[in-house]
Amino acid sequence: MRVFEIAADGWCKQGVYCLPSPNFDARPASADISLLVIHNISLPPGQFGGPFIEDLFSNTLDCDAHPYFDQLRSLRVSAHFLIRRDGAVMQFVSCTNRAWHAGMSTFLGRQQCNDFSIGIELEGTDFEPFTDLQYHSLTTLTLVLQSHYSSLRHVVGHEHVAPGRKTDPGPFFDWQHYRALLIADSKCGALHFPEM
Repeated sequence: MRVFEIAADGWCKQGVYCLPSPNFDARPASADISLLVIHNISLPPGQFGGPFIEDLFSNTLDCDAHPYFDQLRSLRVSAHFLIRRDGAVMQFVSCTNRAWHAGMSTFLGRQQCNDFSIGIELEGTDFEPFTDLQYHSLTTLTLVLQSHYSSLRHVVGHEHVAPGRKTDPGPFFDWQHYRALLIADSKCGALHFPEM
């Protein structure tokens, strides 16, 4: 079982490989970290492994390496965390800062979800199941984040805060399984999920 520990500066000091991204800025002073946004990503689409996701988040992607990458030349994005297919976790942005993951988004009437959310990317697609190792890492990370940030009370997919624009984590993300894993842990506080 993976063990994560978040320090006061918002970086995981244990169980996570950290690769700082330049694609972040400061959260508004009044922002509370109250939302977790789950995404999926694969580069090229449908292909797993390789360095391309971290290259994208660090602005070092060779856009000539694959025809799909041409459309990503001017893209500047990041997430706080990436969970690989084998359950390995990478961190790109401190949780205290604003990662550029949700874009134009709304949750419970609040605009710009990046201001008050933590973004977690799962290596995957809308078209196939995620792995058990990913669910276990996601569950452990969620519990640690919730323990560290007492205001964290909601978990949604990118599709829920940007409907019509985004579809991830998609129909193969098993919300009920994820929720059951969290509830099975006695340290889990009250979390609100999308209606299933």
